[in-house]
Amino acid sequence: MKPKLPAFKPRPADQETPLTKLRVLDFSHFIAGPYATMILADFGAEVIKIESAGEGDGFRNYPPMIDGESVPYLWVNRNKQSVALDLKTAAGREIALALVDQADILVENFSTGVMGRLGLDYATVSKRKPDLIYCSISAYGRSGPYAGRSGFDPIVQAESGFISMNGDPQQPGFRAGPSVMDISTAMMSANAILAALAARHRTGKGQLIETTMIETAVNMLGNFSLSYLATGVGPTRFGNTQTTASPVGAFETKDGAIYLACANDRTFQRLARDVLQDSKLADDPDYADSQKRRENQKALMALVADKLMQGERAMWLERMHAAGVPAGAIRTVEEAMNAPALQELGLLSEIPHPTLGSIPNVGLSVHFSGTPLADPVAAPLLGAQTAEVLTRLLNFSPEQLRQAAESGALG
Repeated sequence: MKPKLPAFKPRPADQETPLTKLRVLDFSHFIAGPYATMILADFGAEVIKIESAGEGDGFRNYPPMIDGESVPYLWVNRNKQSVALDLKTAAGREIALALVDQADILVENFSTGVMGRLGLDYATVSKRKPDLIYCSISAYGRSGPYAGRSGFDPIVQAESGFISMNGDPQQPGFRAGPSVMDISTAMMSANAILAALAARHRTGKGQLIETTMIETAVNMLGNFSLSYLATGVGPTRFGNTQTTASPVGAFETKDGAIYLACANDRTFQRLARDVLQDSKLADDPDYADSQKRRENQKALMALVADKLMQGERAMWLERMHAAGVPAGAIRTVEEAMNAPALQELGLLSEIPHPTLGSIPNVGLSVHFSGTPLADPVAAPLLGAQTAEVLTRLLNFSPEQLRQAAESGALG
């Protein structure tokens, strides 16, 4: 059952956002680029999303749909304005270039070569605006043998080795369900843009930033990439357990599963004595230290599993939390979205939408004391702000808007 979400509580009117007065021109689509620009928008930058007139971002067609609006598009395009242009026309490209002149940051994730064919590549636009920060996001980079390849999240998961590490050791590897490489690439890109802004503050100069999904995916392997490079031994799937500590893993109780993580000797002693209340287990020489517990992992995991099956999940979690043993319920998405902790954090809310009335909103996991995040505004309808943006930023008159429409620049 869906939770009843509170209306978003507006930020104090007298407090600026972190990126107040910065403008982003967003030529990106789907996830990696739009999520990066949404972070900047939530930080208070003005983000103008340039969409293909008549079609828009292809993510607008992804299910599930609510009265014709794509939920995935709503998820990743909060706090933006939509300007619809036909960049295949000379007039459309001229408008785009004029908007570049008014921007601090440009973000794109087109296939390699597209921005160059449009005359919107970094080499071209940096000549007319040297302080522009230009972020180009791709799957495999803009040069080299794979530059022309299209990249999608699960393909990058596969090629980076990420899939090989996930799932049951006795079965083929599994991809992560959410688009973790798109999202992490977006976060990396947003970080890079903020670093470039700090550099521009010192030097007055912009620069080109390139981020790739494949490099991000290798970073998402965590310590396992370096472990292989250092030892020559590749990691294998270890399912819900862990090779470096025990007991770590998923355990069933009488009424639901929990995930438990005993990463050191002290935590194991708390589990044995305070949670399981088994002094014999705590004193057993087979489990005296981390190395012994790894060596005897199978027997230890079975013993802990047997004990946890004797009680209910809530009781075990209460004991574990009181004892300082890291553990949590293995929740469904429904359970997680209805958890009181999320409500208390203010992560989930409801915000107005121009045609749907209101929509749910999942905020960023960031809280500023002095410069709060921008109040969330629902993702825009296609081209909803075209006339307003061209009038405000480029001083278009009604006649110029009419001429732009007749030229095909607006689709």
